[in-house]
Amino acid sequence: MSFPFPNIDCCGHPDPANATALLAGLEWAAGACMQGEFDALVTAPLQKSVINDAGLPFSGHTEFLAETTGAPLPVMMLATDELRIALVTTHLPLARVPAAITVDRLVRVIDVLHRDLRERFRIGEPRIRVCGLNPHAGESGHLGREEIEVITPALDQLRARGLVIEGPVAADTAFLDTEGKADAVLAMFHDQGLPVIKFAGFGRAVNITLGLPIIRTSVDHGTALTLAGTGRADAASLAVALRYAADLAERRG
Repeated sequence: MSFPFPNIDCCGHPDPANATALLAGLEWAAGACMQGEFDALVTAPLQKSVINDAGLPFSGHTEFLAETTGAPLPVMMLATDELRIALVTTHLPLARVPAAITVDRLVRVIDVLHRDLRERFRIGEPRIRVCGLNPHAGESGHLGREEIEVITPALDQLRARGLVIEGPVAADTAFLDTEGKADAVLAMFHDQGLPVIKFAGFGRAVNITLGLPIIRTSVDHGTALTLAGTGRADAASLAVALRYAADLAERRG
């Protein structure tokens, strides 16, 4: 069954009039995965601003799919074959990030990350490295107290339960030397983690939504509308997303 849900008009420009059909198509695809018609969902990028211009609140695939599938806490993770980076907060204005990072949220996010590393990636004892929020991980409270008052207490709770957690680590070095030492790095906010993995492996990275009852992967980039019709668009990341979706589905059996 096919479901047409373009979000461009006849002239090739994003058209808010198509937003409702686009989201209906995405909802249908997620529902089909929930019902077992498909083993995984692979999404292409869409223009979030056009959906919002239509009066439909939409912050991204991650949040929309969580609501559609009834998942209590989705976790965004981008991965290459060499590095995995997950996020505590996703599509949130930077000014709102500190208040969104709580002990409860950190514990819940790391629980999702730990569980899916075990169940989806078959890592027996995941090692998770956690970034600090502030420069130099707060520098003993001189550059911010979130590490002392929020992040460390959350990590201590998880360590007491037997999880292998490193951190909080200064973000400017957290992504170095991960091979054999960290199965995933947890960044506090969107632009703390994503620029690193896009620089390291743009076009080879895949976006994986953890915490969903379905497998969902996507590309590591946006719509790149300026490339439309130029012949310069590159489908490499979509190919990687398809491969990861197939691999995850096969592991699930």
